[in-house]
Formats: sequence, structure tokens, C-alpha cells
Amino acid sequence: MFETGVNILTYLSQGAWTTISIFLVSTLFSFIMAFVAGLMRLVKNPLVRGFTTLYVEIFRGTSLIVQLFWLYYAVPMLFNIDLGSNFWVGVIAIALNYGAYMSEVVRSSILAIDKGQTEASIALNFSGFQRMRHIILPQALRLMLPEFGNYSIQILKGTALVSLIGLTDILYYGDIYRSSNLSEGPIAYMMVLVMYFIIALPLIWLSKKGEKISRRGVAS
Repeated sequence: MFETGVNILTYLSQGAWTTISIFLVSTLFSFIMAFVAGLMRLVKNPLVRGFTTLYVEIFRGTSLIVQLFWLYYAVPMLFNIDLGSNFWVGVIAIALNYGAYMSEVVRSSILAIDKGQTEASIALNFSGFQRMRHIILPQALRLMLPEFGNYSIQILKGTALVSLIGLTDILYYGDIYRSSNLSEGPIAYMMVLVMYFIIALPLIWLSKKGEKISRRGVAS
């Protein structure tokens, strides 16, 4: 049993780099989308705010797997848009989905900052950009850290769906192993679970560190 588990883990490791790669790139773009959309939802222009709200609600209100299939199958056929390899389709789908969720974290964290500080910075002739950069965002980032840590773990788990569009990630190799060794299928999926947990451990640790930093910021 133990030897079988080790052999399966070794086999699954072939897909680990794909999983880690898509997680890292997707997380980066998710954070970018979160800040862009979160800030755009705070602007006074109703068109910009309305367009961003529409994006957020659509991607929060539909399933990631549906979005993945829509980008992979429907967009190229309906709009003749080439999104590149299935790797980039996976990245775009995950980034748009989690970017929409995290944009609400950005927006709510900025709104949570005491308005008195904004009024004081206006009195000191700070521009809007200076107020956001030097006064609001440094404090809002502390509030965002715990949620961003939690969403990073969610993104890792969401990467398992990319096997459905042919990406050779951990789950993909788990399915291949199970189809070739039916009697060891349950062990293979157990090892898939173990491997995801191993990859998630640093994220769990970072998430807890983020919570501590956030609590210190609130306490101060």
C-alpha cells in the first residue's frame, strides 16, 4: 500500500509543474484584475462603474467550469478570437473569475478606511492619486491580506478544472493512472488529494501570517 502510494505520487509529480505554473500566473492576473475592477467600481463615471459592475456580477454569478468551457469552445467559434493555448485559456478563466470576487475585497477595504483621513489629505492638497497611494491603499492592503490569502488557496483548488480542457496537471495524471490501473483508482485519487494539500501548505502558512499582519494593523 505504502509503496503503491509512493509510486503514484511519483507519477503524479509529472503534472505538478503545470498545476503550480497555472496557479502562479492565474494568481498574479487575479490580483491585477481585482485591483483594476475594485478601483474602477469606485470612480464617479457611471459608464465605467456600470461596465465594471456588469463584469463582476457576471463572473460571480456563473460557474468557473462554465466560464472555462465558454472561453475554450464558444469564444473562438462565435467571435473568431484566438485566446492562445489551453494554458492561457485556463489562466484567463481563473483570473476573470477570482478577480471578480477579489475586486469586492479591494472595494470594501478601501471604503472601510476612515473618511476623516481622506478629508485631512485633501486639506493638505494631496491629489487623488497621492491620497490613494500614500494614505488609503497602505491601510487597505492590511485589511485585504487575510481574504487574499484565502482566495489564493481557492485559486489553487480551482486549477484542478483545467484538466477538462486538456491541460496535463495533477488531476489529469490522476485520471490517466486510474484509467490504466482501475483497482488502484481510489488510491490514485487519494494521492491527488495529498499532493494538492502539500502544495497548499505554504499558502495556508502565508494566509495565517497575513491574518496576523492584518490584526496588528487594525490594533495599531
